[in-house]
Amino acid sequence: MAELKYEIIKTIATLSESPKGWKKELNLVSWNGRDPKYDIRDWAPDHEKMGKGVTLSSEDVKNLKDALKQMEEF
Repeated sequence: MAELKYEIIKTIATLSESPKGWKKELNLVSWNGRDPKYDIRDWAPDHEKMGKGVTLSSEDVKNLKDALKQMEEF
């Protein structure tokens, strides 16, 4: 398997933390030198290991934000 390269450009929020110190974070991440995208996933305390996650474009984030606002209205 090819090496996965990533750079966390900006940590936006920590959403939760497990007893073992892993944190679910919303970050802006550049994967394999590409333009940064928004990313939600679990990270080990040293950011050397990661869990499965989801990567979102700016448009995806806008649509998610709109959907969450609608939920708050209920």
